Amino acid sequence: MAGNNARAIVVQERDRHLFRELSIMRVIDREQAKTVAKFGSTTRANARLLALTNAKLLKRFFVGTLAGGKKAIYALSEKSAELVGVVARGPRRKQDQALVADFFVEHQLAINDLYCRLKYGVLPPAVSFNRWIAFHEPVASGLRLIPDGYVELTTTAGMVACFLEVDLGRESQKVWTEKTRNYLQFALSGDYERQFRQSRFRVLVLANSDRRLHSIRATVSRVTEKIFWFAPLHAIPCDGFFGPVWHRPKTNQPQPFFGEAP
Repeated sequence: MAGNNARAIVVQERDRHLFRELSIMRVIDREQAKTVAKFGSTTRANARLLALTNAKLLKRFFVGTLAGGKKAIYALSEKSAELVGVVARGPRRKQDQALVADFFVEHQLAINDLYCRLKYGVLPPAVSFNRWIAFHEPVASGLRLIPDGYVELTTTAGMVACFLEVDLGRESQKVWTEKTRNYLQFALSGDYERQFRQSRFRVLVLANSDRRLHSIRATVSRVTEKIFWFAPLHAIPCDGFFGPVWHRPKTNQPQPFFGEAP
């Protein structure tokens, strides 16, 4: 039970699972909550999220939408974080605060969409989700590099490891040059292999427009032709994460995530 000046509620295992996932995802909207907690309907999701909010097990605030409305965003409270033994890393927003825009939330929800697709979506045959790491500090000492995420996929040919970078058009090309050099240094120094126990990785860059994608590719290609893969965010829902949507730094022909069946 959860009480203490809040409405009493019986905390279910599905709620605990949602809280643990929020420690990774940081914020969540209703559609992502439906995926993570496997709610059977929007009505059921709305009712449970409201109950958890009223019990002070979730923080809630609102952000504007492109259609001119607003949607609810949820984060862990200190109470729910303590309940499942995790750290509450959500943004500091006032309860039920309404914001016209929130760039942190927009960026994190885009990352979360990828996380949900890879962990809860349908993967190709012989491919399985192994693990995801969210970063809250630089990935290695001496590197100013905090990836948006890291995923490992198990295949019959071995582990495919990827860092993810979601770009919504707010980082300069100077930042991208430094980021590219940092990833190369991380790969060549041996720090990655020692830390992650894998021999190599890809850097997956997903941008919010084709124009932005080509601009980042041009910047990266002046530093390296290796390890980086690029795709537009809008192509993922249409063609799938593993479809022929990926570009390398200096090749214009898109290719699938796996060149051959894994």
